[in-house]
Amino acid sequence: MRAPTTGGRTGLAQGSVPLAVRMRPTSLDEVAGQQHLLGRGSPLVQLATGTRENPGGVSVILWGPPGTGKTTLAQAIARQSGREFVELSAVTAGVKDVREVMEKALTHRDLYGSTTVLFLDEIHRFSKAQQDALLPGVENGWVILIAATTENPSFSVISPLLSRSLLLTLKPLTDEDLGMLVDRAVEDPRGLGGSVVLGDEARSAIVRLSSGDARRALTALEAAASSAVAAHDDDADGTLDGVDTVPVVDADTVAAAVDRALLRYDRQGDEHYDVISAFIKSVRGSDVDAALHYLARMIEAGEDPRFIARRIIISASEDIGMADPQALPIAVAAAQAVQLIGMPEGRIPLAEAVVYLATAPKSNAAYNGVNAAIADVKAGRLGVVPMHLRDAHYPGAKRLGHGKGYVYSHDAEHGVAEQQYLPDALEGTEYYTPTANGYEREVGPRLERLRKITRGE
Repeated sequence: MRAPTTGGRTGLAQGSVPLAVRMRPTSLDEVAGQQHLLGRGSPLVQLATGTRENPGGVSVILWGPPGTGKTTLAQAIARQSGREFVELSAVTAGVKDVREVMEKALTHRDLYGSTTVLFLDEIHRFSKAQQDALLPGVENGWVILIAATTENPSFSVISPLLSRSLLLTLKPLTDEDLGMLVDRAVEDPRGLGGSVVLGDEARSAIVRLSSGDARRALTALEAAASSAVAAHDDDADGTLDGVDTVPVVDADTVAAAVDRALLRYDRQGDEHYDVISAFIKSVRGSDVDAALHYLARMIEAGEDPRFIARRIIISASEDIGMADPQALPIAVAAAQAVQLIGMPEGRIPLAEAVVYLATAPKSNAAYNGVNAAIADVKAGRLGVVPMHLRDAHYPGAKRLGHGKGYVYSHDAEHGVAEQQYLPDALEGTEYYTPTANGYEREVGPRLERLRKITRGE
C-alpha cells in the first residue's frame, strides 16, 4: 500500500552527511531530553546565553552514554552563543594541539576580551599529560572547557581538572524524546523532508531498538527510509489510483534495514561494568530470566565469552558454594565448552550454566570463611604451627619434636581423631558456618559432629 505524496525526495539526497549530523539542534531549545540540565539559569544555559562582556558559565564535563547529546549540547551552545568555538577530539588531538588552542585563546582574550569555548570529545582517551595541558587555560579562564566522556570521570579525568569543572550527568533519552526526534527528522527539510511516510509500528520499532540513543534512532530511520525508497523505485507502478505516492516505512522495512539492535554497551566503559554487575546479582538473586537477559545483552554486544565464563565460575564459587557442589564443575565445563566450540554455539553451554546457577540453592559460607581467615592472617593472628603437625620427614626433624604425638586420622574411629589443628592463638576459631540451604543442610550437622570429635567435646 502506498500513501499519497506529501513531499519530495530532497531529504534523501543531501550527499553523504548522515541524518544524525544534519538534524543536530542549532539552539538548546531544540535539544531533546536532558531537561534536568537545561532549566533557567543552569550552567549550560548560561554558557549558551553569555556575551563577550558577560561571558558567564564555567567549565563542564558531560558524562553519559553514547547518543545522549553530549556533542549536540556543545555545538548548540556554540551556535547559540556566537563565541569563539574550538572543537578537538581526544582520539586525534595531542598535547601540541591543546597548547596551540590555549595560546590562541589567550591571544583572543588579550586582544578582543573574548573567552574561547573548547569542546573536547572523549576526554577519557587523553593521557594524564594531555589533560595537564588543559589546566592553565581552564584555571586562568582563557577557555571554558566543555568535555564529553562515556566513562566515569572519577576514574578517567585527573583530579585537578575535575575540581575546576562541573560534572553534569546525561541520561538516556526516553521513548517520548526519541519519538519526537524521529518525527522531526521525517518532516524537517534538514532531515527527510517528508520524502517518506513512517508507520506507527515502524516508529515504535525504531524507538525500541534505539535503547535511549538518539544517534542510533536517526541512523535506523535513515537506513529504513533508504530501503523503503529503493523498494518504491523498483516498483513498476509508483501510483495509487493515478496519484503519485511516496514510500511507506513499515515495521518489516525497519527489521530488514536494521539487522539487530546495536546495544548501548561499551566493553571498556561503565555499561560493561553495569551489565556484568546486574548479571551476577541476578544469578545470586535466583532470577533466572533476568540472568539470561543480561547474558544475552553481553553476547549480542560482542563481549568476550571467556570473560563471561570466568564470571560464571566465580559466581559458582562465591554465591552457590557448598549449597550445591556441582555448580563449580558445571561452570568450569561451560568455560571449557566455549573454548572448544567457540561462538555462537558457545552461548548454549553458557546459558545452561547460568540457568543451573540461578536456580541452584545459594550459600556464601565458603566465601565468607576464607575471607575471615585471610583477615586474621593479615591482622597478624597467626600463631605457630603445632609441633605434632610439623613436617617430620627431613633429617633431624624428629629430634626437634616435629610430628611427635600426631594421630593418623585413618587409625581413629570413623577416620576422625581428637587432635588440635589450629595454632594455639586461634584454637576454637570457626571460619566456616554452613547455611541450611541445599547440600549444606547435610554439611552443617556433619560439621558439628566433626568439630566435637576433633575438639574432644
